[in-house]
Amino acid sequence: MESATMHLPSNQSSESCVVLETTIENQLFGWFYLVVFVLALSGNSLALWIFSHQRGVSSPANVFLIHLAVADLSYVIILPLRATYHFTGGHWPLGEVPCRVVGFLFYVNMYASLYFLACVAGDRYLAVVHAVRSLKIRRARYAQIISFSLWVLVTVSMAPLLVTHQTAQVDNMTVCLQLYREKASRNALISLAVAFMPPFLATLSCYLLIIHSLHRGSRLEPALKLRALRTIGLVMLIYVVCFLPYHMSRATFILGYSHPDVSCQTRRGLSLANRLTSSLTCLNGAMDPLVYLFGAEKFRGTLRRLFCKDNGGMSGATSGELKGTHESSVSAKSEF
Repeated sequence: MESATMHLPSNQSSESCVVLETTIENQLFGWFYLVVFVLALSGNSLALWIFSHQRGVSSPANVFLIHLAVADLSYVIILPLRATYHFTGGHWPLGEVPCRVVGFLFYVNMYASLYFLACVAGDRYLAVVHAVRSLKIRRARYAQIISFSLWVLVTVSMAPLLVTHQTAQVDNMTVCLQLYREKASRNALISLAVAFMPPFLATLSCYLLIIHSLHRGSRLEPALKLRALRTIGLVMLIYVVCFLPYHMSRATFILGYSHPDVSCQTRRGLSLANRLTSSLTCLNGAMDPLVYLFGAEKFRGTLRRLFCKDNGGMSGATSGELKGTHESSVSAKSEF
């Protein structure tokens, strides 16, 4: 199939604006999704296995990271379906219900990931800036309650996608409206801002306060300070690469799509940007295992024991590192 067409209604006349999805574009998107699927599936599966085999009492950060890995895996399973869409030239062969499920899982797990990253940031802020005072509230039990509450909130918010018709016939092909063709409305713009801005601003604020505390004079060891800054940089990189482009592009797409003076050529550009940035969101699943690696000491210790079973000193060093004499040092080390 040489290309697929996407009709964007134009307010300028009764004509329709046709957006071509070329064979090369579809092949690139298809293989991109498959590669990310393999990386994210293996990385997050290993992460969940390691979290389940960790020794000792779980920390709040580890609880949030486990739920983050579950969110990533739930999103990763739809990537082969997205690849199928592109390999078939923009045709959706799987029917109505899978289309609804794909859209539902895309949004639920993208925003669940955002909120769990914000929870990790908040927990680390308490561990570093208010280490002693926060010991009573930084409990794994409370983290579980928060996590399940977030799952309920996000799932209920996105539930309408499961009961709304999501497929349509375009040029004798069945298309899934949840694959780059979501409705462009002012309500969608408001929903986008409400879903994205709170976790983004919370994460950014927490990490800026942590950086300020580290530079002002924290009791953390220099090596731990550097590790903390690297973790912060990695999380913000995930936002910049995976989430921020999509939400900026999506907002621009909604505003441009509904504007009567936007040309067909501009709409085609907005549509392409929407597809590109939507594909970038799945990189979150492949990058999050790096957050576990750099941001959780127990995770690193278990990983070292897994791959360095003959090196007894590794395990001892990890155990010793977690037994700091000062309460604030212990709290911070458990996070970095």
